[in-house]
Order: sequence, then C-alpha cells, then structure tokens
Amino acid sequence: MLLNIFSKKQQQFADQVADFVSKQLFSFEDIRRQLAEPEKIKSMIPVVEVHMDTFLREKLPEAMPVFKMFIGDSTIQQVKKVLVTELDNMFPEIIDQYLQHTEKELDVRQLISRKIMGISGEQLKAQIKGSLKKELRLAELAGALFGLVIGLLQLMIALHHNN
Repeated sequence: MLLNIFSKKQQQFADQVADFVSKQLFSFEDIRRQLAEPEKIKSMIPVVEVHMDTFLREKLPEAMPVFKMFIGDSTIQQVKKVLVTELDNMFPEIIDQYLQHTEKELDVRQLISRKIMGISGEQLKAQIKGSLKKELRLAELAGALFGLVIGLLQLMIALHHNN
C-alpha cells in the first residue's frame, strides 16, 4: 500500500524533499567554509608538490629544453617553495570562486528531485524493509494480537447472545 502511495505521489514527494534539502540542509557556504579551512588546504599541498615536481623536472624541460641547462635541483626546490607558498595563499580564493560558479550552475533542487524520481518502488520497499525491520515486525505482532483480542471479544459476544 505504501508503495502505491509513493508511486502516485513520487513527483510531489521528490519536489518537496528536494525543496527541503536544498533550502534547509545543503549549503554552499558550509562547503566553502570547510574546504577553505587551513588544515584542508595544508593537506592538498603535498599532492600539489608532487605534480609540481613532475612538471618542473620532466614536462617543462621537454617543452623548453633550454630550461634544463639553466635550472638545477636547488633552483627547482626554490621555485617549488615559492609556488607552494603562493598556492597556499591562492587556494581559498580559488575554492571560493569555483564554488560561486558552481552554485550558479548547479541546481541542487533539480538534482535531488531527479535522484528521487529514479528510485523504483522495489528499491524503496527494500530500503524500508531494511531500515524498519524491527518496527514492521512489531506492527505485525501488534496487529495479530489486536486481531486475536477482537476475535475473542466477538466469540464471547456470540456465545453470550446464544445463551
């Protein structure tokens, strides 16, 4: 029965959930704040350094062979140090600009609504059964007990009327 209701109202449900999530739960500002935390930026620096090292030692000399003649290991280390410091300062701004652009381009509400519309009745049924296994079992037992009590009451009334 729940699946029938869900399938009939799936678009309305999807739109309402998408509205709620996009307005109340999802915030580009929260993402921006977390990504721009100094610890997060510091954690990106080693990855950037590896790529920078590959670029300075392999790709740049391939593209500009003259570069190899004038720049040795100590110069590469100095260039990396300066670039890493500059990138450390630039990352918060880069992240902010990227997220501003993404916020304009990405329709979170539509994305969520589309994902919900993609949920089949069987997927929903499996999810509900998995999540509410104990509660559904309790409801079944309560229904059986309630049915037993009503049946016994009817039996007592029927026996009382026959006497």
